[in-house]
Parts: sequence; structure tokens; C-alpha cells
Amino acid sequence: MALSVPGYSPDFKKPPETLRLRRKRARSLGAAAVPRELPEPAPRHAALAAGLPLRPFPAAADRGCGGGLAAARRNPFARLDTRPRAAAEPRAEQAAPGPFLDSNQKNDLLWEEKFPERTDVTELLQTPHISSSESDIPSSESTELPADWSIKTRLLFTSPQPFTWTDHLKAQEEAQGVVQHCRATEVTLPQSIQDPKLSTKLRCAFQQSLIYWLHPAFSWLPLFPRIGADRKMTGRISPWSNDETLQHILMSDWSVSFTSLYNLLKTKFCPYFYVCTYQFTVLFRAAGFAGNDVITALISPTTRGIREAMKNEGIEFSLPLLKENGHEKKKASGTSLGHEEEQVISDEDEEESFSWLEEMGVQDKIKKPDMLSIKMHREKHEVQMDHRPESVVLVKGMNTFTLLNFLINCRSLTATSGPQAGLPPTLLSPIAFRGATMQMLKARSVNVKTQTYSGYKDQFSLEITGPIMPHSLHSVTMLLKSSQSGSFSAGLYTHEPTAVFNICPPIEKVLDKETTPEELANCGLHPKTLDQLSQVPILGKSSLRHVEMSDYIYNWRS
Repeated sequence: MALSVPGYSPDFKKPPETLRLRRKRARSLGAAAVPRELPEPAPRHAALAAGLPLRPFPAAADRGCGGGLAAARRNPFARLDTRPRAAAEPRAEQAAPGPFLDSNQKNDLLWEEKFPERTDVTELLQTPHISSSESDIPSSESTELPADWSIKTRLLFTSPQPFTWTDHLKAQEEAQGVVQHCRATEVTLPQSIQDPKLSTKLRCAFQQSLIYWLHPAFSWLPLFPRIGADRKMTGRISPWSNDETLQHILMSDWSVSFTSLYNLLKTKFCPYFYVCTYQFTVLFRAAGFAGNDVITALISPTTRGIREAMKNEGIEFSLPLLKENGHEKKKASGTSLGHEEEQVISDEDEEESFSWLEEMGVQDKIKKPDMLSIKMHREKHEVQMDHRPESVVLVKGMNTFTLLNFLINCRSLTATSGPQAGLPPTLLSPIAFRGATMQMLKARSVNVKTQTYSGYKDQFSLEITGPIMPHSLHSVTMLLKSSQSGSFSAGLYTHEPTAVFNICPPIEKVLDKETTPEELANCGLHPKTLDQLSQVPILGKSSLRHVEMSDYIYNWRS
């Protein structure tokens, strides 16, 4: 056993005896040795010749060493690559937050956002590192970004030019931004703004892009995200948790707001909205978006129980990511009668499949599986995909209205225990609706100095947090294109259960690109944002993770 070896230290809290003796011998030799001058490193010698300022090497006394040999010893934890780093390279890299670095990964754990409430200055300069193997969609260069229907929890922009123009908006600028949002005012900016801090038009448009609408609204309670948010809500005051009368009032108001949103969507005055429950998220899109000519609704993630309940209510839906035997994608029947007939036929097929055993006279020697085992085997694949991106459900056309009634009357839509008990789902919308409360995304800019080979360089960053919907992401990037002279980079942090909303749903009819924007002209979106969200999604089960603009050209990774 390794534990019986003398001097063995499993946790490396103390060095073994051999290393201790070698260290003692090196110290004794180093004290008697004559100090010698070490040659100047080539990069440092070149810098001195050019007259560049350099930091002095740490003295040997500062490191607690006595001799010249001890001072020349290399730090075993130092970076092996001594080449100077590029100026634009950040000092460190970090992975995207949360246990789900990629929505394509399979994981049975609950969806949860691991998102820091407070970020220090040095961490702001770190951008998420996304390897090429994490996505099936390669990076691309274009003048426009692809449509991303996921909800972002955080945006981190960095640029060689400052973001101070986003700070300390005047009262008139803030009021003008609110008015522009409520009136859906179209703002057109020049390609480049020389002094963004003096541009009132830019600052008002930035205020306009941060506004969203929410229901219900409780200032002391975080209402997004709802999936995996029990820990953040623990200890918060919730007077409705044990009051059935108050719960009934909250659900009644929520039903009115939900119906109002759907009516706005149906009449194309609302482009899309989200319904965020503690178990799943629903994205409702108006006709004309994502290449569809009818209203669509995507639900993710789902379970076999919710899918069976939708079948029993007569809701026709499909599972776009589930294929049977490599042929057509599975489509669920909306009537319980059709489901029962299908089950009876399949049972008869199973009975006939064992008739050949009776003809051979060996039916008694072979154990015949019971119908319950056969049914469990048939439904095994449905249970395995629960809580995963493959469980996403697509509802189209008039079935979305049936889905509306189903969600309003569904008792399991709200939690019965825990911190979210009795709390209605969160409604998120880019425009106002009945019972909604206007909210603002949080934005702050930070200016720091980063070390480079030639000295120190100013690095500027802008952080935006909150439920960032697709229109806000596009609006902010359009503003930064003008304010930062077409040069910035961004790390995008996705609420992972919504990444699968970027799949391309089946399209039965190709839409006319010229007539679609005219029909949706009053939905409250900027014409360029409307044109982007009308395109067919191409990101699949992934979402935008990193965006970089250089010379007004986007380079993005998913």
C-alpha cells in the first residue's frame, strides 16, 4: 500500500523526506557559491535597447532566498510559454457559466444558472472560451448576426474605445428613451460617431433598448430565471404560499395578462413573448417570424407527463428533434381516441408476433413478455429524452390557442411547495400588455488597465444583465456598431433551457420577404431587427456564445 511508504504524503501538505534533503543540500551549496551575473533575456534586452519601460525583476531577498543560485531557480508554477501575449488577448479565460456549457450535451440534472450577482473589475475582462467542438454550427463572417431566439442572462462587451457614454443619463435623455420605446420610434444613427458621450440621440436610443415588460412584478423577488431558481428565492417573503385566496387572485390576474399578450400576438401587434415556469419555458412567436406563416409555440424542456396531458387536451404538436428509425419526425395525435386505437392495434400486433410459437408447440417453454413490459420498452425512449433539448415541443396554428387554454387551466403550472409555491409563471415581452410592469436591464461600464508587452493599455468593458431578449441583443449591437467605430467583442451568456429555441421548425410555405415586414410594421420592433428575426433560424440547438466585430464585419461563434 502507498500509505506504508515512509515520508509519503497523500495530500502533499508536507514534502517527502527526499525532497527535503535535496532542498537543504541546494541551500548549502547556494550559500557557498559565488554569485554570477545571469544573461539578460532576449525579449528584455530588446526592450531595453528600444528604451521601453520595464518592471524590475523581483529581488532575491523578496523571495526569501539567500544565494545567487537560489535566485536563479525557476518557479515551477510559472508559465512555460515565455512569448509575449498579444495586446488584445485577455489575461485569463473562463468557461460559460452553469453546468451546461453546451446545450447539445446530455445531462439529467436540473437546469440552473450559475451566474455571479456581483462581478469584480478583473473578471469583467474575461470572456467565455468556446471551443470549436462545442457546436455543430461553424463560425461565420457577415455584416449581420443570425437570429438568436434564446434568452441571455448577461452580455459582456469589450472595446478599445470607452463606454462612458452609457453612464449617468440625464433626466431628459432617460425620459426621451422611455417615450421612444412606448411609441416604437425608429432611430437611425450614422456609421460612426466621433464623440458618443455628446450624442444625445445615441444615449436615448441606448435607454430605449434596455426596456422590457414583465408580469408579475415583485421588487424583492427575482422572477427570471425560474428554472433552478429555488435557491435564490429561499428566504424571500411570499405571502401567497399558504394563502389560497391570494393565489387565486394572482392566477386570475396572470390569466388576463396572458390572454392580452396572445391577442396582441394574434393581431401582429406583439412580435413574440415568453412564458417562464419553474419547469419549462414557452416561446410564442407571431406569424411571419422564423420563416413560419402561422403562430408557433416552442416548449422546452418537456416531460412525458406534460406531453400526455397535451394529447388528452386535443393539442396537436410535434417533436422536431426526435426521429423514428431515421425517417419522418414524430407527430403526436391530438385526440385521445386516436391514441387508444393506436394502442389497441399495437397490442394486436404483439399478440400476432408470438403466434408462430404456438404453431411450433414451444409456447410453454419460452417465457412470453407481458404487455406491461412491452409498453415500458416502447416508451423507454420517450422517458430518456425528458428534461433534455430533444424534448422540445412545437405547436403551430390554431393549436396555440388550445395551448393557451391548457396552460391557464393547468394546475401543475405553478409549484405546490418550495420557494416558488403559488407563484404564477413569468411573462416576458418586448412591448407593453395588460397588467405588465416596465423594467430596465442593468448596464454598467468599467475602465481598467491591462498589462501588455509594451506596458499597460486601457481596456473598456460594458456589462448588461437581466432577461435579455432577442430584440434587445440586436438593438444593443447596432448601437455599439456606431459608438465603437465598428470594433468590439462580446461574450454572451445564455439561459440554457432556451437555447433549443433556435432550431429550424418545419416550414410548409415559403414566406414572401417583401410583404412580411409590411404586415409586422406595427409590432414595435426596429425594421432591421424585424428583418433579422424574420429569417429562418440556423443555429440549431446552440446559441450565440461569442461575437466579435472588426471593420464593421461580424465574426460569431455558437
